[in-house]
Amino acid sequence: MAGKSNEQEKRAPVDGAPGSLKTISGVPLKPVYTEEDLKDFDPGKDLGAPGEYPYTRGVHRDMYRKRNWTYRLYAGYGQGEDTNERFKFLLNNGQTGLSMALDLPTQLGLDSDDPKSYGEVGRVGVAIDSLKDMEHIYEDISLDGISTSFTINATSNILLAMYLAVAENQGVPQEKVRGTVQNDILKEYLARGTYIFPPKPSIRLIGDTVEYCLKHVPKFNAVNVAASHMRSAGATYIQSTAYMFLNAMEYTKEVLRRGYSVDDFASNISFLSGANSDFFETVARLRASRRLWARLMKERFEAKEAKSTMFRVATGGDCLSMTMEQPIVNVARITLQALSNVFGGTQSMLLPAYDEAYAIPTEESARVSLRIQQVLSNEAGVTNVVDPLAGSYFVESLTSQVEKEIVAVMEKMEESGGMVNAIENGSIQRQMARQAVEMQREWDEGHRPLVGHNCYTVEESIEDYEAEMFTMEPEVYNRQVERLKEIRASRDNALVNQKLDALRGAAQGTENTLPYLIEAIKAYATVGEITTVLKEVFGEYRQPTAL
Repeated sequence: MAGKSNEQEKRAPVDGAPGSLKTISGVPLKPVYTEEDLKDFDPGKDLGAPGEYPYTRGVHRDMYRKRNWTYRLYAGYGQGEDTNERFKFLLNNGQTGLSMALDLPTQLGLDSDDPKSYGEVGRVGVAIDSLKDMEHIYEDISLDGISTSFTINATSNILLAMYLAVAENQGVPQEKVRGTVQNDILKEYLARGTYIFPPKPSIRLIGDTVEYCLKHVPKFNAVNVAASHMRSAGATYIQSTAYMFLNAMEYTKEVLRRGYSVDDFASNISFLSGANSDFFETVARLRASRRLWARLMKERFEAKEAKSTMFRVATGGDCLSMTMEQPIVNVARITLQALSNVFGGTQSMLLPAYDEAYAIPTEESARVSLRIQQVLSNEAGVTNVVDPLAGSYFVESLTSQVEKEIVAVMEKMEESGGMVNAIENGSIQRQMARQAVEMQREWDEGHRPLVGHNCYTVEESIEDYEAEMFTMEPEVYNRQVERLKEIRASRDNALVNQKLDALRGAAQGTENTLPYLIEAIKAYATVGEITTVLKEVFGEYRQPTAL
C-alpha cells in the first residue's frame, strides 16, 4: 500500500483513550482491582467448573483441549458456481464449517428478475432463486460431512427447505443434516431491515421451523439469535446482548405455546455475538452471557436438562472497527478480536477480512483470516488451558458487572411492554438510530480512537491501496436471470401451482408450513413465488418512522 510521505501522528483526545476508565459500552472501570472487588463473588454459584452450570467457564469440560472451535468465514457471492468455488477453496485451506452469505434479493424474498433486484443480484452474497442454485452451491460438497450456517432471516424457512432437498438428492437423511439458520426476525426489524411480513406471522414461521427441526432434523439449529447486527445499527454491546436474549425468549414462548416443553427444543437455539475492540469487555460479555442464559432457562423457563441451559455461541469480529484507511492494520484488530473470542469461550468463529471495508474478501484476504484462527489454535498455546482468565480480580468483577448491566436493560424493556411492542411502536429503533449517529460522531471528531481513521493517519485514498481487490463479473445478473427463465420453462408449472396452493392453504390455517415449503421447493418453485403466496396471507410490514 502506498502512502504519502507526510505521515500524520494525530492522537485522539484523552477522553476517548483507554485511560478514560470505562469500557466501550460505558461500564465504569477502576485503575486497579483487588480481592475487595470480589467480596460478593461466590465461586460455587457464579463460576463453577467448566462444562457445569452456570457455564461461566465454558459449556464443555475440556473445551478446546478436546475439540477446537469451528473455523468459519462468511462467504458467498455471484451465482451458485462462484460460491461453490469459494467454499471449496476455504475447505481446502482448513475451514471446518461453512457460513453462507445471501444477496439482498434472496434475503428479501425477491427473484433475480424482479425490478427491485436490479443492481443487487449476487452482490453481497450468492443469488438463490430456486433449488437449482442450491444444487450448484453444493456440487461435490457432501452434506453428510459438513455443517452450514445461513445468515438468513425472513426467508430462512425457504433456504432450509432447499438445503434439506439437496440433502435428500445426495442421499443424506434429514436426521443427519447439520447446520444453522439465523431465523432471528425480530433483530431484522431493529437492525438490518431484511424483513418481509409483520412480526406476529414471522414469529409463527419461526415456530414452524423449530417444530419441524425438532421432529425431523434434530442436529440442526433452527434459530440463531444475533446480537452483532444490533450493535452495528447503534445499540451498545450490552444493549445488543440484552435484546438478543429478549428476542430468544420470544421465540421460546412461541414454541412453548405449541405445547412443547423447554427441554424439547432449547438445545436447538444458538447465538451469534461478535467481538469488539474492547478486549476485556468481549471476554467478560461472553462469560456473562453464558451464565445469564443458563439462569434464565433454569429459573424462568424451568429447564431441567443441562443441554437446555447451555449458551452455544458463534462469534465474529467487530466489522465497525475495520477501517478503509490503512486496511492492513485490520489484521491486528482481527487477531485481537479472535483472541478475545477464544478467551470468551466461543464454539465457532467467523472473522471478517482485512479488506472487507472495501469489497467482498479476495481469496488471499479470506485465507489470512482463516490463518489467524489456525495460528491461535496451533501455535499460541491458548487452547491448552480452559478459561485461563478465571479468578482474575478484574475479569470476574467485570463479568459480574456486565451481567448486571444486561439484566437492567432487559428488565427495563420488559417493564415497557417487551420487544414486539417496542418494535411495533418504533421506540427501540429511534433509540438505536440516535446512538448510531452519536457513535459515528465520536469517531469522526476523534473522541473515540480508531487508528488510521482519526489518529496515526496517513494521507491516502482508495487509489493508493495497491493490493488485489475483489471485483464482481458484470455478467452475473444476466446469467442468473437467464437461468431463472430456463427453470420456469423446463419445470412442471401445473405441479408448481398445485404445491403453491397447498402452501397457501397451510399458511391460512394452523398447519406447519415447512412440509409444504419443501414440496414446493422440490417442484422448483422460486423464492419470489413462495414469498408472494405468503405475502397474500400475512401481508407486508411497514417500519414506523425511526427518527
